[in-house]
This record gives sequence, structure tokens and C-alpha cells, in this order.
Amino acid sequence: MSIKRRDFIAGLSVTAGLSSMATPLFGGTPPYYPPALTGLRGSHAGSFELAHALALGGKDIAKPSANDEAPYDLVVVGAGISGLASAYYARQQLGPTARILILDNHDDFGGHAKRNEFTVGGKTLIGYGGSQSIDTPSSYSPEARQLLHDLGINVERFYQYYDRDFVQRNQLGSQWFFDAKHYGTNRMTANPLGSGWLGIPAPEDISPAVTNMPISPESQQALTRLLTKEEDPLAHLARDDKITYLRNKSYEDFLRDDLSMNDEVVLLLRNRALGLWAVGYDALSALSAARSGEPGTRHLGIDDYLFGEHGEEPYIFHFPDGNAAIARLLVCKLIPSFAAGNDMESIVTAAADYSQLDRESQASRIRLNATALKVEHTGKDKTDVDVVYAVDGELKLVRAKRAIMACYNAIIPHLCPGLPAGQAKAMSYPEKAPLVYTNIALKNWRAFKQAQLYHFHAVRDFWTYGSLDFPVSMDAYRFSANPDEPIVLHAVHVPTAPGHNAREQYRLGRQQLLSMRFDDYEGHLRRQLSAMLTDTDFDFDRDVAAITVNRWPHGYAYEYIDLIDPPDWGPENGPHVVARKRFGNIAIANSDSSAYAYVNGAIDAAWRAVNELYSGQ
Repeated sequence: MSIKRRDFIAGLSVTAGLSSMATPLFGGTPPYYPPALTGLRGSHAGSFELAHALALGGKDIAKPSANDEAPYDLVVVGAGISGLASAYYARQQLGPTARILILDNHDDFGGHAKRNEFTVGGKTLIGYGGSQSIDTPSSYSPEARQLLHDLGINVERFYQYYDRDFVQRNQLGSQWFFDAKHYGTNRMTANPLGSGWLGIPAPEDISPAVTNMPISPESQQALTRLLTKEEDPLAHLARDDKITYLRNKSYEDFLRDDLSMNDEVVLLLRNRALGLWAVGYDALSALSAARSGEPGTRHLGIDDYLFGEHGEEPYIFHFPDGNAAIARLLVCKLIPSFAAGNDMESIVTAAADYSQLDRESQASRIRLNATALKVEHTGKDKTDVDVVYAVDGELKLVRAKRAIMACYNAIIPHLCPGLPAGQAKAMSYPEKAPLVYTNIALKNWRAFKQAQLYHFHAVRDFWTYGSLDFPVSMDAYRFSANPDEPIVLHAVHVPTAPGHNAREQYRLGRQQLLSMRFDDYEGHLRRQLSAMLTDTDFDFDRDVAAITVNRWPHGYAYEYIDLIDPPDWGPENGPHVVARKRFGNIAIANSDSSAYAYVNGAIDAAWRAVNELYSGQ
């Protein structure tokens, strides 16, 4: 059965009420197990249509005449990290018998912390479909550190779990890919900058890499000069003046104006920021580029301003399923019968029983495939909260003493008719960044060994970067030991619209993602992987076992872009501070409300929201 046919059938099972789900890969036989679904995932069919209709149609939702259940103490809208952490913190405040309901429009919990699973040749592969790693844990707030501790996560153990010698031991590396559409030929060349976040250093001699690039001799000379020159191009400016200058100029203009680079060289570097910002350096400041150590910014003499007090930590704090493991551990705290895993090792391979999530007899409940449509105060004193949601094609109503909105900020004004106008306006400012995380289950990685390829950066092609999975082994889960074993290949696409500012590019990119089908993504994968591995024995139909495309039109939370936003806006100041204010007995908890697109931003938002609702109680 072809990949297209197999994934079409998987998609039908979603739209037909999820009645025929794949079985789990680690023991047990629960009939409902979303992590094993392939095809188009992330914002999958059935998860967003009602919300889009509500936001675009502007119609009022008729409230059912009666509650469907006994009142809850708390209803949380959204089962991502923020929603699950909110329920966890509320449970600590309210005690073991308080009734807590979490609603989510997706068929799985975790939000962007999505787990993907495959079975290939009898071996289980686990991948991350969204929230990736615990980045720089030393910078976490005391509350976020305490939550990791409560969940049994000791980040120091990743120094044992992560095989930091894997790439060098297997003689792999990082390469740039030049595609025939833009450069007249398909060509791989050594990455002259290395991939520091993966522990891959730049080559000592960049000359072979640069001369192999299909660019003009003039551009090769300019690039060599850019990568080897150790001078400060802004030496004539005082420190503070440098910072102001860099903040107000795009990195591309800085390359042209201050470093005399031509457009061919500028385009080589444009997309290097997509993984961090989901937008290219045409729409990011030179100051942002300096924070990432991009060429031409490494000798400016402002390192103390750029990097602050936290030293460099290796990028190794990664579960096989990314931060989905954190979501799973939170669910186990709320509903212990969900899985036997109760620490960072056992949760990786613990059998999960989704039938335990929404049982009437338990105090904490998670209701999936349930799209909230209206959240408003009710009762004689308007102190209770009614939540109208849709499930299985029907409108349902539940009532609670309090509610937490842990969904996207942009949808909250459409859900909450009582939201103050100023707060609703503040919520409309941020634009979530669209992106696609795709996991490809390979039957082996012999072709990657032949090509000496671990990580690629496609200079201008569709899949902008990717790599073989992080080499992490935990408990019973063992990473691929040799090229003959199956492995997960991770590839990232970010839709951009050069010529527009970042916020506009995010809006336009979202439209691009929603217009694409699974076949479109697979077609780009087939073409690009075949072109990148043309000098090996790679065969797409033979070597690719399955594909999961995690499409996130509303991906990263908006972090203020210094090129277009005021310099004093950041996590502590900006429209999001007004947008996240508690109104009545409804609080806001999501990464949007932290203006920070990392898992600790989601955790901190949950801590704040719960304390707003229950401080002094």
C-alpha cells in the first residue's frame, strides 16, 4: 500500500469520529491512540474548522438550555502544556476532590508538544511533532524548575542519555543544499558555519566548501571575506549607538550596507533564522543576527549585552518525543491510571490508555475532540462560568466556578463575549508564527552514512533544514545504533513572504499552510530528498516507511520583533500584559500570554493564571 493511500485511510479515521485508531506500540490494546497516526497531523482535520467558522463568521452561538453535567470547580480550555500545568497547579490549590475538566479541540493532548510514533521492521520509533526540547534550563523560573522536579525530571541526566559523540563517531556532518530551481544544479557542500546547536563545529578550512558552491566567483570571494574577516564594521560607533543601529536595521541591509555583500551572498544567509523566528533575515534586525552569532556580527564588542548572565548550555535536554513527555507526565499527575510512567525514564515507553482520560468517577477529566465555542459569566451574580463546546456534532454546556483560557490568544475574543474591548484589541496584536515539523520514518540510514550527512540546511528550497533524530536513549528506548537500523528523519518547512514585515509574513504563511494537502508535502519531500541524496543508493519508495506532517498554522507564540516593535517590549512589557489580565473568574494561560515561545513560558503562564484565580483562597 502506498504512503498516500495509507495516510488517506488514517485521515478518514479522524474525520469519521476516530472510531478506528491505531493500537499503542508499547503494550496494551486501547482502541484510541493518536500518537500512532500518520499523514497530516498537528492542526488536523476536525480540529480547527469550527473555530475558524466562529472567528470568520462572527455568529453568536446558541447556548444549550441545560447543563450536561454536575458543575465543575474549574474548566480549562486547552490541553497543551499551559492547560495541563494550570490543572496541576489548581489541583494543588483546591485539593484532591475538586472537579476539574480540560477541553481540547484536538484528538490528542499536549498542544504543540506532540508525540509521533512509528513501527518499522518491528522496531518502535518515537519522534517529536512540535515543542522540541528543554532549552537552557538554567534560565527557568523557580516555579518552572519546581514543576520539572515534581514531575521527576532531572535535566542533568540528559548528559547520560544524549549521545554527544554520535555524529563524529559515524563521520557525519552538516551540509548546505543548493537546489536546481534556484542554482541550476543540485549540490551538497559542507556547511561552512557548522551547526553549533547540534555540536557540529565549522570546518577549519572553509575553502573547499565555498569553492564547491554553485555561485559566482565574486560571491565566493565575498563570502570567504565575510566568514574570515575579524574586524568590527561598526568600530566608529560607541557601544550603545551600535546596539541602537543594529536594532533598527535588518541583517540583510547590514550585510549590504556595512559589509559590502552582494545579493547572492545575502540570499545564502536569509533562511538561517527560520528555525528560531519562522521568518528570514530580510525581516529580522542585525541585532537579532548578532544574538545568533551570524557572520559579520561576531566582533562587535557587545557580547555582554547580547548573551546576558546565562552561559551556553548544550542543546541536549531532549526526550525522544520532545516536550510531549512533559505533557504525559502532567496527565499522569492528574489521572494516574492513564499510564504507569511516573518519572522521566518510564514515561518514554509507558503504555498509555486514552480511555482513562474522561471517566465520570474521577476528579480530573480531559475531553478531547471538544471545541469550545463560548465562555461567559452566568448566574445571579455573574460569578459562575458557562462553557459551550461542540463534540460529535452536538453542542454541550458545562458550568464551573472558574475557567482558564489556555488556548490561542487570537480566538479568545471570539469565545468570550464579555471580554473588555481594550483587552480584546491587545490580544489581536501578536501573530503566531506558522511552521511544519515533519517526521519521516526511514527503514535505514545507509544513504545518510554514504553522504556523511546528519544535518542539512537548504539554502532556498522548501524543507529549509532537517536532521536525523537527536541521538537519545532512555530506559527501554534505544536510539538507532547503526546505519542498517530504522531511524526518524526530522524536516522543517516555514512558509515565508519576503518583502513584508514579520507579522505580515506570519499571516500570509498561515494561508499557505492551510491551502496545502498531504500530497503537497510528500511531493516536496520526495523531490528534495532524492536530489540531496542523488550520489547515494537512496530510493524514496523503498526506504521511506511512513510520514507524519505536523502542520502548525498557529505555531510559535509571538515574540516581539525588535525591527518593528518598540525596544521596551518583551516578556515583561507589551500588549500581551494587557491581553492576559484576569476578567471576572476567567484567567488567561498560554505561551502567547508570556510572549515567549518556549515550554517554560507556557508553565510560567499557568502558574500566574492559577494564582490570579486562587490567591488568598
